Amino acid sequence: MPPTSLTADHRARIDAELDANPFLAELGALFDAAGHELAIVGGPVRDAVLGRPGNDWDFSTSARPDDIERIAATWADAIWDVGREFGTIGLRKSGHQLEITTYRSDEYDTASRKPDVQFGDTLDGDLSRRDFAVNAMAIRLPSREFVDLFGGLEDIEAQVLRTPVTPEQSFSDDPLRMMRAARFVGQLGFSAAPEVVAAMTQMAGRLEIVSAERIRDELDKLLLSGRPVDGLRLLVDTGLAAQMLPELPALILERDEHHRHKDVYEHSLIVLEQAIALEHRLEAAPDLVIRLAALLHDIGKPRTRRFQDGGTVTFHHHDVVGAKLARKRMKALRYSNDVTDQVATLIELHLRFHGYGSGEWTDSAVRRYVRDAGEQLERLHILTRADCTTRNARKAVRLQRTYDELEQRIAVLAEQEELGSIRPDLDGGQIMAILGITPGPEVGEAYRFLLDLRMDRGPLSEADATEALKAYWAART
Repeated sequence: MPPTSLTADHRARIDAELDANPFLAELGALFDAAGHELAIVGGPVRDAVLGRPGNDWDFSTSARPDDIERIAATWADAIWDVGREFGTIGLRKSGHQLEITTYRSDEYDTASRKPDVQFGDTLDGDLSRRDFAVNAMAIRLPSREFVDLFGGLEDIEAQVLRTPVTPEQSFSDDPLRMMRAARFVGQLGFSAAPEVVAAMTQMAGRLEIVSAERIRDELDKLLLSGRPVDGLRLLVDTGLAAQMLPELPALILERDEHHRHKDVYEHSLIVLEQAIALEHRLEAAPDLVIRLAALLHDIGKPRTRRFQDGGTVTFHHHDVVGAKLARKRMKALRYSNDVTDQVATLIELHLRFHGYGSGEWTDSAVRRYVRDAGEQLERLHILTRADCTTRNARKAVRLQRTYDELEQRIAVLAEQEELGSIRPDLDGGQIMAILGITPGPEVGEAYRFLLDLRMDRGPLSEADATEALKAYWAART
């Protein structure tokens, strides 16, 4: 495809970004004076064309790693070479992260996504090995010459993802690029070209050679994007989700004319979108934990589906089963224990509110709700509200009002009793002194008794708590 000309608007956006970051021209001049080519490549060029400012910059150069380090040594604020074996030297300048990589012309082993690193000689050859045409554009420095050999500008205007070479070759070289396609669908709002979708579908099995950590990282980037549902649909439709998150396509349950239930797959995607709309309640957004919990909250349903007489379908205990399945999948994807625990807790608790009815819970039940949610209480509020996808407007309003009332009760009790840090009215030392016992299991049992008492009756005076503890101990012995 011949080079595509920049429009005046595109040129203006690029120049504005370069003018706003004068260190780019400085770096280009340094490499030019040393007799080497340097060009901005990849995402920064795409984002400059789109008018999206960036903070991280990627460059390609004719210089070898030793030359890169030598040229930038006195200019950069810091230099690191952890990517030297791949031809990459990292820099920091004026608060910006820069990566400069020698032109590459790698060869790939079909049994591995790790390339046999080979340095190339031209920018054209380097761009041809990139994932998508919108990421295969470049800006030469210091001249500001714009390079687009594969129609990236046209793809940006059409909002489509294509590969510089055939998608089969591109995805064979690096199967993770198939997940990147879904990520860019979510991040950019673009669609994948038909031939890209076809290749992803045909080659989904190639994902098995990619490490769980890399898959998880791409999934996280997709989930944290502006339109994650679009990217998730692409993963499911092409069969990629079946390779790395099989619980998601499993939500597409077969339905028949005799047994009716909500479309669990579509419901889960709607819950994700509704949870995202409520993230403003959190201190920081986007929030990976709430998005994972919203997506996975019903993955226990396929395992627990039971058909009843009269055409009804039940999913008893799908919350508990779903929490276990989420732990297993997140462990396989190498999520941290902390994130896994948070997501599993939310899934296990996401149905608890439905026992609230029209407000029949006692103060004791409200305290237990807060205690069990712990630090996840605000996220649980979001997930529970997002889980309402009924088309019955009156029912939706009733559920919203009922949950409003629950949150108000929690707020009142929290103000009165410091619900977020509920503890027994006596500590371990007091328990041992009152009962005349030494550290051991009996202290823990007495502590749990007092905690349950605190939940049931609210705060007690030290005298009342002591009397209750003595009565418990006498009845026990």
